Amino acid sequence: MLSQTLKYAYFPGCVAQGACRELYQSTQVLTQVLGIELIELKKAACCGSGTFKEDSQLLEDTVNARNIALAEELNLPLLTHCSTCQGVIGHVDERLKESQETEPAYLEQINGLLQKQSCSPYQGSTEVKHLLWALVADYGLEEIQNRVTHKLSDLKCAAFYGCYLLRGQTNLLYDDPYQPESMENVFRAIGAIPIYYRGRTQCCGWPLSSYATNQAFQMAGTHVSEAIDKGADCMVTPCPLCHLNLDSRQPEVEKVIGRKLGLPVLHLPQLIALALGISPKELGLDRHIVSTRPLLEKLGL
Repeated sequence: MLSQTLKYAYFPGCVAQGACRELYQSTQVLTQVLGIELIELKKAACCGSGTFKEDSQLLEDTVNARNIALAEELNLPLLTHCSTCQGVIGHVDERLKESQETEPAYLEQINGLLQKQSCSPYQGSTEVKHLLWALVADYGLEEIQNRVTHKLSDLKCAAFYGCYLLRGQTNLLYDDPYQPESMENVFRAIGAIPIYYRGRTQCCGWPLSSYATNQAFQMAGTHVSEAIDKGADCMVTPCPLCHLNLDSRQPEVEKVIGRKLGLPVLHLPQLIALALGISPKELGLDRHIVSTRPLLEKLGL
């Protein structure tokens, strides 16, 4: 048993509160069952998903310095459940912590802008941590395994890490950026079988989708096809933007690549929560574009 309750300043991000509402829903349910306390940062702003810096690095750094400062006010780590948010906010945190030593005037400029808006200054006193890292490093795989009530035996899961979670930050503390195992280790802990395929650490194609749609869909189609060919029953991703390209757009992807796919794509907390006995309805599994019914039937749910 954990010696104390884990507590985080929760940054849900935009997509989980809109197009992927089921991620917000399943994260809340999962953490409640595990006894993890989330204090939602209601005043937080969109991280910018990497686009702010195209216009201004100062803009990206200031917006996210404020997001981090909101967690610092609570003296808690900032928890994300979006790889893109993790990559952007985590990298800003790295850069500003370095600026404390190498470029203090830049950090002073940022904190001056925050002060004008009556915001707390960035101090560099906390950590930005994805839900995956919190579960693996803080909660522990053994504790998760002890909570399993519905072992996902024989379910073949293909992790789709994407790129931001693994390589958005300079220093990745919890896994190997090119040969990760954390999601596969989670699968094993809940009784599922990890499926390895080439594209699991590559970009899903989402960043290209607004201006090179066919190329974005080709990328997504390649990854889903590889997972299917390796025998996967589902893909599992820690990023809602990846989920949009791999699940929500899968029917369009099929037309571009000329192949029927039909592979369910789950959010990471949905998969874990299924193993903890949470009902599919509570996890929003009826919201997906690609039906999750074949997967649930295989699990007897």
